[in-house]
Amino acid sequence: MTTISATSLDLTFQTADGPVHALRGIDLTVEAGEFVSFIGPSGCGKTTFLRCVAALETPTAGELQVQGMTPDEARRARAYGYVFQAAGLYPWRTIGRNVTLPLEIMGYPKAERRERMERVLDLVELSGFANKYPWQLSGGMQQRASIARALSFDAGILLMDEPFGALDEIVRDRLNEELLALWARTGKTCLFVTHSIPEAVYLSTKIVVMSPRPGRIADVIDSPLPRERPLDIRDTPEFLAVAHRVREGLREGMEAA
Repeated sequence: MTTISATSLDLTFQTADGPVHALRGIDLTVEAGEFVSFIGPSGCGKTTFLRCVAALETPTAGELQVQGMTPDEARRARAYGYVFQAAGLYPWRTIGRNVTLPLEIMGYPKAERRERMERVLDLVELSGFANKYPWQLSGGMQQRASIARALSFDAGILLMDEPFGALDEIVRDRLNEELLALWARTGKTCLFVTHSIPEAVYLSTKIVVMSPRPGRIADVIDSPLPRERPLDIRDTPEFLAVAHRVREGLREGMEAA
């Protein structure tokens, strides 16, 4: 089942210095349950595409459908959760109350908010931290709380904009493992922005390699790796072959720009 479909998608920003072509000719299909990573140099449109899916930006040409709806219809239907680069937790609210904030806005009753909060905190291995405040948690734990908040209303799509980019490599590896396990348990469709080739290859069923502005798709790689992936799979010839293809796609995209 197709979850996201983009056809000839363009986005041009009008600025005081003239038009900025952020996306051009994007054709992409994402099936339900896929984990799709977007990788490319800064300014190539990775985050812009996610923002179009989330109805935070409006394409200037082409067609974009999210679960058979326009992005704005999908937003109103609460079809996705969004995890930003920074955890974005309110420091005056406990972790539990940060997680339940979307549910409060949506009008869920208190008992259901609590039940959902406990369930998603367990999913991200933060059981027992509901009464802590963000400043009492490490950066990695704060990002897990942010993921729990995005999962709280059980949307079918999870949009993740480089959520682990500011973390050290050890924490990032651990969260990559946890995210892969979470994806396997929930069956969500995940769109994930990253600058890391190993992260993209390790997490994804499909890798979208993007070229510099105007953002275009240079390559779409369907991963041959099994869905269950221990961290040491990164040392295998199969993993390294996919990583090499990503690297070549990035290089060719830069040369063609």
